[in-house]
Amino acid sequence: MFFKSLCLSLSMLSLLLGTTVQGAVESTKKVLTFTAIPDQDQSQLRLRFQKVADYLASELNITVKYIPVKSYAAAITAFRNNQVQLAWFGGLSGVRARQLVPGSQAIAQGVEDREFSSYFIAHRSAGLTPTANFPQGIVNKTFTFGSKGSTSGRLMPEFYIRQHLQASPQQLFKAVGFSGDHSLTITQVQAGAFQVGVVNYQVWESMLAAGKIDTDKVQVIWQTPHYTDYQWTIRAGVDSDFGAGFSERVQAVLLAITAPDLLAQFPRSGFIKASNADYLAIETTALQLDLIQP
Repeated sequence: MFFKSLCLSLSMLSLLLGTTVQGAVESTKKVLTFTAIPDQDQSQLRLRFQKVADYLASELNITVKYIPVKSYAAAITAFRNNQVQLAWFGGLSGVRARQLVPGSQAIAQGVEDREFSSYFIAHRSAGLTPTANFPQGIVNKTFTFGSKGSTSGRLMPEFYIRQHLQASPQQLFKAVGFSGDHSLTITQVQAGAFQVGVVNYQVWESMLAAGKIDTDKVQVIWQTPHYTDYQWTIRAGVDSDFGAGFSERVQAVLLAITAPDLLAQFPRSGFIKASNADYLAIETTALQLDLIQP
């Protein structure tokens, strides 16, 4: 009886120790967490980035989690606080994030991000027509940007507005709004809530292809010159946390994305190498507009 009880106790102890060791191992497992600026409706973003998480987890053989955020500022804050180690940023948000975490690097961008652009759009009732030159007729109209931290929905459009009209948006327009994301900008201008707005050209093209834009109500009136925009930025210190060469591994995996369904979610035709130097023009423009500090 005593021997049986002893064996049972040893068995339970072994099970307990095994569970404890397993728990300790699991607790030390590294999880790569990433986020993205909320530049359009959340349902589209969740679909896109859960697929990215699954792909990264498979290729890197680690646990990967996508964390959605509600604003551009929240994405930057999560990156600064090491709540995420990787982020899909716009040009301006990437510059801001890398300023806050020195040593962080832009590692990949879409092929199309080398020559990105914005569309100025107008409600038909505004009486504006498409033009190859900057649309001078937008003066004294109501106008909406996207997010205050958006490259394509605020930074570059404001730069061209000031360049061509020699005044600030507040001086030029009857009212100035910030919708928060490109999808909502299109919705607001289409509904006539604002006469004119500016959007990421790819969001416009995607919504147009999906039948979500009524061109009898809203139209593109001008396309900006090209600039460099979105990129994947990886946080400084990941090689210490995940092992030597980890940032290069992540870069290689991103550059290797070829699945049409995954690329279509962005949408991009592929990804290419990027560096912090690619965004010096964005940084300079943001400094000129006092959107970042030196």
